[in-house]
Amino acid sequence: MLGHIENGKSMPTLGVLWKIATALNIPFAQLLSGQETKGTHVLRRDEIPVIISEKGGLQSRALFPANAANHAEFYELRLAGFHTHPAEAHAPGTRENLAVVSGLVEVTVGDAAPVSLSRGDAIYFEADVPHTYRNLEDMEAVLYLVLSYENQHLQTPNGSL
Repeated sequence: MLGHIENGKSMPTLGVLWKIATALNIPFAQLLSGQETKGTHVLRRDEIPVIISEKGGLQSRALFPANAANHAEFYELRLAGFHTHPAEAHAPGTRENLAVVSGLVEVTVGDAAPVSLSRGDAIYFEADVPHTYRNLEDMEAVLYLVLSYENQHLQTPNGSL
């Protein structure tokens, strides 16, 4: 599969990209990064690539420069009506802070009981266990997600902090 991606014969899904980042023990955005830049960045909506899950029910858009060395990553997620998106465990020490902008979403973290969140609600959890996002309505839900990493998982493309 990686060979097909490298040769441009296959486009990776969101799930495949997460698996690669987890296997390499690096932040997800580092897969897309180049040379780190500093200063102020304006991120125009139509210039930010949208990553779509394998089944098309989840769209993710990074709201930070891909080449920034961050302790955290900020995403806009759009979850299709009645769609359930399972997320694999992230690297140890990874935390998620998820805020609902619109819709009604159920989040299940590991073996814990599901938690329902509506507009304005947020959840913060250790994301180094499998977790699931489920839209409980027929309309698209919009969420903001902040992924934060422990320092040992933060590396710039050249390998240093």
